[in-house]
Formats: sequence, structure tokens, C-alpha cells
Amino acid sequence: MVVIRIRNSHRRHYALLCFSIAGFIIYNYIGMQPRAKRMSRREGLSANSSLFTLEGEEFRLLGGSIHYFRVPRAYWKDRLMKMKACGINTLTTYVPWNLHEPERGVFNFQRQLDLEAYLNLAGEVGLWVILRPGPYICSEMDLGGLPSWLMRDENMKLRTTYPGFTEAVNTFFDKLIPKVVPLQFKKGGPIIAVQVENEYGSYAKDENYMPFIKEALQSRGIDELLLTSDNQEGLKHGGPLSPKLVMEYWAGWFDAWGDLHHVFAAEDMVAVVRKILKKGMSVNLYMFHGGTNFGFMSGALAKPLYKALITSYDYDAPLTEAGDYTPKYHLLRDLFGRYHTKKLPEMPPLRWKEAYEAAIMYQHLSLWDVLQYTGEPFRSMRSVNMESLPVNNGNGQSYGYTLYETTITSGGLLHSGDNVRDRALVFVDRHFIGIFKRKSLELAVPDGKGKRTLSLLVENCGRVHYGNSLDNQRKGLVGDVVFNNTPLRNFTVYSLDMKPSFIEHLSAAPWKYLPAVPTFPGFFQGRLFVDGYPSDTFIKLPGWSKGLVFINGQNLGRYWSIGPQQALYLPGPWLNSGINQSVLVLPGLGL
Repeated sequence: MVVIRIRNSHRRHYALLCFSIAGFIIYNYIGMQPRAKRMSRREGLSANSSLFTLEGEEFRLLGGSIHYFRVPRAYWKDRLMKMKACGINTLTTYVPWNLHEPERGVFNFQRQLDLEAYLNLAGEVGLWVILRPGPYICSEMDLGGLPSWLMRDENMKLRTTYPGFTEAVNTFFDKLIPKVVPLQFKKGGPIIAVQVENEYGSYAKDENYMPFIKEALQSRGIDELLLTSDNQEGLKHGGPLSPKLVMEYWAGWFDAWGDLHHVFAAEDMVAVVRKILKKGMSVNLYMFHGGTNFGFMSGALAKPLYKALITSYDYDAPLTEAGDYTPKYHLLRDLFGRYHTKKLPEMPPLRWKEAYEAAIMYQHLSLWDVLQYTGEPFRSMRSVNMESLPVNNGNGQSYGYTLYETTITSGGLLHSGDNVRDRALVFVDRHFIGIFKRKSLELAVPDGKGKRTLSLLVENCGRVHYGNSLDNQRKGLVGDVVFNNTPLRNFTVYSLDMKPSFIEHLSAAPWKYLPAVPTFPGFFQGRLFVDGYPSDTFIKLPGWSKGLVFINGQNLGRYWSIGPQQALYLPGPWLNSGINQSVLVLPGLGL
């Protein structure tokens, strides 16, 4: 019997200390003169002296980052109230373009992505807002938050004034900016400042790009203080330094698969924050609450070697991934409380977490069984990267897996030429023969008679989110795979993007009872019983190697036995009282 065990706490052993670097915010990027102030009922955030002022009064910005897209909507208020109770007065949040415009011209600002509701809620709780709308946000997110359909243009130059990019930015901003303009401070809303792009000093490929983004914001009605964010090196390209705000004081750090979990000791972190405040500076904690890279949100590192990031975005932050208080929280609350004239609000109570019985997996479909639910396969003479596939209304495939099949007539050697992005399980007549990884470029194919089907199931493990290689983040087979010195040709290609519609279609599939020796890769379905009102929990998968977990159609994210993450966060609002039938797992070989 195959089981998924579920536990009630997320415990990990830590071994690596991460030090934070302050990113400085500067006003009026590239030395441009500010526009004349527009008279209104209130004077907004100003940076005309060595200190910020708000409504003409000195203002110490005590900020923290919480991203609405990484926190279940049902918990937005809980997390923001915990932020307020810690003594923070300003929320900072990014806006992920790739989630809001998943297909060109198709926009989503509903439910989990209702940005207006989130910003209004921040105002109701009593928090000011610094909005960071991008279009590039980094944030350890796939392609830095840029939509993958941009990569269908073979000549695309991201984060420049290349027409194909600026036209797409203008279309996105035409939808986004009118939603936030009424929420600006001078119009009675919580937004006191807006960031112009993100850390461009570290990229700096086009001197005309930042002026373009600035004009794109202001011409659409952004009238609050404009900020930029850069590290110390990036500031060389960033302009004047008055006043100072540590926009990203890193409360912890993110993790990559196969690495140790990063930890920044609470006492050390708070000691640096204390020094920042004593110098009269303002500060924003990144992250105050990290949350989770649900689904395929997580990005990847490019240097020194490619490494995909884990699902959890816990970040060793003052609030844990599940919203629990940490020693950092209590120390910060004590420190920030000294900068308030009134007593801080009471700390909201913690939410109960439950250890449920194991979910029993009792049904199974092999990978080959589900191909009929992927839609019509695409046939191509040459290999095609997933972004260029003719799927999703001409927007290509963004995430998940792509299966490439062709015919061979002998054994021999396969050479990937580093054209497999990022991993591929290789099969001959549906029998597994090996894995292509970034470091393994050669694979032996056993001898056989007659025509045989060679299959490569390629996984997009996450696009790089930072650095100069953004333009080279296409996935799938991005070039020729060579067999016995001859490039493979005549492919049949299946898109397995794991979208909700695909998972829904599988509910009607002829599931089979789980065999004693199940076929891998495969899909496994089971049931999780919840007695009473659903509570938060964590899913642990002992004995499973690599894949995805879906609960009631929700993609909880990737798991991989190499760690450091050993459990997936499952929010209570995503569970039903009683039977939760849609537990779907796509395992892969985690070698």
C-alpha cells in the first residue's frame, strides 16, 4: 500500500548562516527633476530632505514584505494584522506579471490575484503600501515574474526598450495601473510610493529603459513618490542617495534543491536592524512573511551552476511559512515598539494545525495512459522549445513537462549537447533507460531490433530569476539531441503543463487500482479524510522521490527527496470537511 503521511509541523535541521545585504532605495532615478507637486487634500511621502516626510511630518518607514500571491487569500488579513502588531507601518508587495497575464492579452485580477482587494485590506488594517509593480520583480520567481510567452520572440531582449518588450509592458500597464491609481495616498488610498522596475543597476543593459518605465507609470496616473532598489554595486548606476531606505534588509534567504536550509540568527538580524534605525534610516524587511511558491512559481539560480529553487518561500522570516511567530518576530516587536508613541496592537492568536491520518493512494494511471488527455500532439521535424509549442491559444507552454517522441532503429549513444532544459527521463519503448541532467550530457541506448520509440520527458524545473541570462531561459529541448552523431528528427510532442483544466480532465479517466509494482512515471490518486473543520497541515512524502502534489485541484508545488524541503504546506482553506478526493501525485525519478 502506498501512503502519503501528513504531519502538523514543519521541522528542518539548519546548517548555513545567511548574511543580509541592504539594498538602498533612491528617489527620482537617473537624476531627473521631480514634477511639480499636484495639490491635493494631503501631502504625500516626500524625500526632499535627509528624512522622509508624510503629510509634512517626519516619517520613519518601518516596512515589511508580504506577497499576496504567496499567501492563501483567506489568510491575507491574518498575516497583515500580525505585521501591524509587530510595529510595522508599511507593507511592500510585488506584482507578478506572469500570473496576472498568463496568456498575451488574457488578464487575471480575481480571487487569489485580486490586487485591489489586497491593497484595500492593507489600508483597513492600518498599513501604508509601497507598490513594486515591475514589470520585472526578481523575487526568486520563475523568469523574475516575466511571462514566458515573451520568449516566443526569438529576438526578445527582456528589460530593454526592444519594441517587442515595451509593447507588451504597455499592454500590461494599461490594465494594471488604472487599478492602483485610485489607491494612491493623495487620493485617499494606502499607496505612499511606487517602485520603478527592480534592481536595474545590476542589469543596466539599456540606458533608455528606466526612463521608459518611469514615463509609463507617470503617464498613467502614478503621482506618488517614485523609488528604485539596488544593491551597493548597483547603486553606481542608480543616481543620488537621499534619503536612505534599506529597501531589502534580508531577514533570511531562499533555498535551492540539494542545498542546506539557510538560516540567519535572530539576534544577529535584529542587531543590524537596530543599527540601521539608530542611524536615522528607514528599513523594509524582506521577507517579513515569505509564504509559499505554490505551483510552478519558484525560480532558479544560474551561477555558479544551475539550481532550481524549492517550493517553500519560508525565507527564515519573522513569520513562518504557515504564519507562526518566531524569535525574530518577538525581538522585532520589542524593537519597533520603541518607535511608536502608542501601544502596539495585541498579537493575533495562532491558527490550529492538525496531524491528519495518512492519505491512502489506491488508484493509478501511467504517464502513457494520460496522453489522450493532453490534447492533440504536435508534430515537428526538429525539436521545439516548450514556449514555442502551438498550445494555449498560441502562447506556448509555460510550465510543467513536455514529452518528445521519435523513432530509432538501433542502439548507440545519445548526446544532449546541454540542450535539455532542465531534466529529461529517457525511455525506449516506454522502458526507462536513464536521465539527462545539466551535468550528464551522454546516455547509452541499449541495442534492439526494428523500429523503437525513443521518448524524452523533459521537466521545466524553473527559469532563472536574476542575472544577465534572462534572455536564455527557454525550456524543453532548446536544440538538437544527437543520436550516433545524427540529430534526432521527426518528433511527436505532447504538452503536459499540469494546468487545472488538465487535472480536471483526469477525473474522468479510467483510473486503475494500484498495482503491486506501479509504473513510473505515473499519476496516483487517493483520499484524505478531514474530521471537522479543516486546519492547516503539512504533507510529507516518505519514500517518494520527485514530482508534484495536487489537493482538490490545487497545485501545492514540487517535492524532491534531495531536500532541504521535506514537507509541503497545505492551507486549511484548501481542504474540505470529510473526503478530499483529488490527491494527485506525479512522481519522477529523483536521481
